[in-house]
Amino acid sequence: MQDFAVITNWIHDFLISTLGLPTWLTVTIECVAIGIGLLLLYALLALFYIYFERKLCAAFQCRLGPNRVGPWGLLQSFADMFKILIKELIELKNIDKFLFALAPYLVIIASMLAFAVLPWGNGLQIIDFNIGIFFLIAVSSIGVLGILLAGWSSNNKFTLIGALRSGSQMVSYELSIGLSVLTMVCLAGSMSVGDIVAEQNRMWFIFSGHLPAIIAFIIYMIAGTAETNRGPFDLPEAESELTAGYHTEYSGIHFGFFYLAEYLNLFIVSGVAALLFFGGWMPLHFPGWDTFNHIMDYIPGVIWFLGKAFVLSAIIIWFKWTFPRLRIDQMLNLEWKYLLPINLVNLVLMACIIIFDWKI
Repeated sequence: MQDFAVITNWIHDFLISTLGLPTWLTVTIECVAIGIGLLLLYALLALFYIYFERKLCAAFQCRLGPNRVGPWGLLQSFADMFKILIKELIELKNIDKFLFALAPYLVIIASMLAFAVLPWGNGLQIIDFNIGIFFLIAVSSIGVLGILLAGWSSNNKFTLIGALRSGSQMVSYELSIGLSVLTMVCLAGSMSVGDIVAEQNRMWFIFSGHLPAIIAFIIYMIAGTAETNRGPFDLPEAESELTAGYHTEYSGIHFGFFYLAEYLNLFIVSGVAALLFFGGWMPLHFPGWDTFNHIMDYIPGVIWFLGKAFVLSAIIIWFKWTFPRLRIDQMLNLEWKYLLPINLVNLVLMACIIIFDWKI
């Protein structure tokens, strides 16, 4: 099994021992390099997801999707990116200019911080400490502030309604996400992302956690879809009612930030599901299947993690292009009357499994 810690430690030792750089300068260089790498990966994943959803949607609807710009339409997302970069930032009257400009950056910062917690491979993780899952949930909650500020500062009734819908939706479904995550934290016995992955060395939690793990996964996928404001939970951006919702008044790169964050949040939700239920970068292992487990170890952890995240993202995209949009009352009833009570009972069941040591 590949261990990227060997590479990162070699780079650190090379900067200090070979080049003779002081520790503070070495850490600064490493942080800058990691930041640049994150930004590049962030942008490339967003461009991939735009293309990925278009092609997947086209397949569902018996269409071709992008097929003109570049081979198989691969450059269509890049063309759209350059187009949005050169669009004019329109100055609006009677708005709170500071909060209007701040809102998209809050949304981006929230997704970037959550993005940094994901375990990409063995030894290939930016942030890992003993409250990693708590940190992930905390920083992911910042995004709703950007959405509320965007809707309120635009001085537009449609954006305000969209922001209020998004706020109520995200705050409500965060409870289900939190309880689903807590259920799996109980099973792992740790909030460290590295420990959660290591605990799935013998078998992924979706198999070893019995029925409560399956229920937690289903609820997490539903709540995660709502948390990212994607169909059928896309009420904050309902075109037939609110034009473009909370970002109606945004243009150019500011609109692009919201667009970018939406797709990266889709990847983050899928990545966290892969981490909690399918072992993150950990290969598929079964107790007693030594030959099979050994073969699985040859596949790099990065491939495992990205493959799981993309499959789960495809399921969430499938939701959007299959189910009709819910009404606001249906959306809130689903959370408060069904998902939340089921989640609470499910958490108690998982606690019983841990207490009586029924874990596989």
